Amino acid sequence: MIKQINLNADLGESFGHYKVGDDAGVMQYIKSASVACGFHGGDAVVMDNAVKLAAAAGVSIGAHPGFNDLWGFGRRQIQMRTEDLELLVLYQIGALQAIARSHGQRVTHVKPHGALNNMAHVDAGYAMAIARGVQKADPELIFVANCHSEMVKAGQALGLKVAHEAYVDRTYDDTGIMTSRREPDAVIHDPKKAVAQVMSFVREGALVTRSGKRIPTPIHTFCTHGDEATAAPLLREVRAALAAEGVDVVPLTQLSL
Repeated sequence: MIKQINLNADLGESFGHYKVGDDAGVMQYIKSASVACGFHGGDAVVMDNAVKLAAAAGVSIGAHPGFNDLWGFGRRQIQMRTEDLELLVLYQIGALQAIARSHGQRVTHVKPHGALNNMAHVDAGYAMAIARGVQKADPELIFVANCHSEMVKAGQALGLKVAHEAYVDRTYDDTGIMTSRREPDAVIHDPKKAVAQVMSFVREGALVTRSGKRIPTPIHTFCTHGDEATAAPLLREVRAALAAEGVDVVPLTQLSL
């Protein structure tokens, strides 16, 4: 039974006049925010607002780098040189670091977004490129990586602090990878189902797949997608369920990694 956990969400994904998600609503239930850095979503104003919201709520701040793909919201796969990918990640972290510093805050974790995250789950070259970008930005940054992914291995190989991540609102197949969004049950919108999944993972210390297969793994943090309209209701119920079980919800910076 896991007794201490982090809840994080992907936020700051609006752009210009286009509003994505409910950052203020989600912020009240999480302890760490992964802020888009302008490539798949977000811009300077949106990033600045997300940092201010996080600071006011006592929520730790992380960078959420993705592919340079505003049209596809970073969910389209892009093939690129790993040397370029490393710089793409470094560039985005640096942008958020500067904005955070202007508010007396600091970036404490990095969590890849969308297709970049999915590709780096299985591609060791992509995983290592991201890890190198994280290390160059700040070797003290926490690398938030999918459980059982190549990113976990890459982060550990470079001596980074690695937080193993599972999801509140995504189901898993028997390989331990998130169910493809092409499948009808890939995304969880029902708070009861989200609670059932999270609590089964916490009690088992494992990913529990759609078929019921148990895949043991450390779990340090649970992510919820802030662009989903159901993000805040899911998090409210999950937070209450964790409290009822005596599980402490803390910032990533307070976890032993």
